[in-house]
Amino acid sequence: MVAIDPRYKPSTPAPNILRAAYMELIVTDLQRSRHFYVDVLGLIVTEENENEIYLRTYEEYIHHNLVLKKGDAPAVSAYAFRVASQDDVYLAEAYFKELGCEVRRGDFSKGVRNAVRVVDPFGFPYEFFYETDHVERKIRDYDEMNGSSLMRLDHFNQIVGDVEGAAIYMQNLGFKVTENIMDDEGTTYAAWVTRKSTVHDTALTGGDGPLMHHVAFSAGEKNNIIHLCDRLGALRMSDCIERGPGRHGVSNAFYLYLRDPDGHRIEIYTSDYYTGDPDNPTLTWDVHDDQRRSWWGGTSQVVLSWYTENSPVLDLDGNVQPIRPREDKGELDVTVGADGFIYTDKGEHNPR
Repeated sequence: MVAIDPRYKPSTPAPNILRAAYMELIVTDLQRSRHFYVDVLGLIVTEENENEIYLRTYEEYIHHNLVLKKGDAPAVSAYAFRVASQDDVYLAEAYFKELGCEVRRGDFSKGVRNAVRVVDPFGFPYEFFYETDHVERKIRDYDEMNGSSLMRLDHFNQIVGDVEGAAIYMQNLGFKVTENIMDDEGTTYAAWVTRKSTVHDTALTGGDGPLMHHVAFSAGEKNNIIHLCDRLGALRMSDCIERGPGRHGVSNAFYLYLRDPDGHRIEIYTSDYYTGDPDNPTLTWDVHDDQRRSWWGGTSQVVLSWYTENSPVLDLDGNVQPIRPREDKGELDVTVGADGFIYTDKGEHNPR
């Protein structure tokens, strides 16, 4: 892991990042994972072979949003972001070299060319790419949709040991903070950062890391999520449901969290809000406010696995990244999961 100051802003211009585009997951049983993502969730197979499957959502026109690669143990091998041009790929290469990060250029997956992969200052394997094969957008193929089919990849959620430093690092990369969670002492427990005009492309959440908490796909509307719950019940697969359905306070989104056959956490997500104006304000939630994690309060409490079970991430050689402890534990000496403490509010039910 790179021993550098993540708050350092390189003199090299940051690449123009457009959006979170795909994740590369290591899975242990490719056919079992195919059944979950294709037959149950409804993702579209772009291409597959005996070692990997390339999947996409119904609104997507680039080659894939998710890569499943067969391996010995579950992990995440890439968080991939689309940039605005090939020149921005080269800027990413120069930018991360100046940061002191490990950087490689190449063709790392089918359908994507001339990309750059880096190990970022927090140990996450990031990819930046522009050149990609275009495929058929299937948004009007209603005859093929199963009632809960997924429209697009929306965001990632990363667990980091220094949320405040990570937020500064992402802002240096051109992201803006739309929402965060803080205490009265100014400790930041989580931050939602975006490049596209919604709440986030990735969330930075406090805890021992680097770890992947979840990857999120957008459904068209909340009824698609309810249908998916019914579908899982009918298939006798309701044990895949970890949390939800419900509504977040943070992001205002309607959500459902699932665990895939290897335990990777998948969020199905819809109905957040527009954040595209340059003066869009940051919404700060009090860490004691239980409604930040669940707008409905006690009827949808967070299960313990939410805080304790996450996916490891790999370096560029496929080795599991070592875990670093959280640096600023704030008010309580606990590891924070996706969105704050596990204890209840102090009577302040509204964000600041």
